[in-house]
Amino acid sequence: MPYKRNEAVVCRDGFRMSVQAHDGAYCHPRCDGALKYTQVEIGYPSHREEIIMPWAENPDEPTQTVYGYVPVEIVTTVIAKHGGILRGHVPNGVAHLEALDDFLVDTSDEK
Repeated sequence: MPYKRNEAVVCRDGFRMSVQAHDGAYCHPRCDGALKYTQVEIGYPSHREEIIMPWAENPDEPTQTVYGYVPVEIVTTVIAKHGGILRGHVPNGVAHLEALDDFLVDTSDEK
């Protein structure tokens, strides 16, 4: 039976990304169902996110590419920057930071 993929993460400010870790993803360890991953794969974010650009497979198309072997600490930072998780799932090892109702992220400087 194939390993279940995670539902895409949707953050408080609307930022979206797929965060995966399994035997077919660019992650460490590269296996299904690890107790803790140290690096995961991000895919197809809703807009360019500078924090993850060093891991972009195709930096010329930041919303149409995958980001391999991204340290879980970086993923947690991205989630926090965007106000936490409203819905979706992250692999074991990535902190699941729930969005707070009264938390507002100022994104006026971002394009």
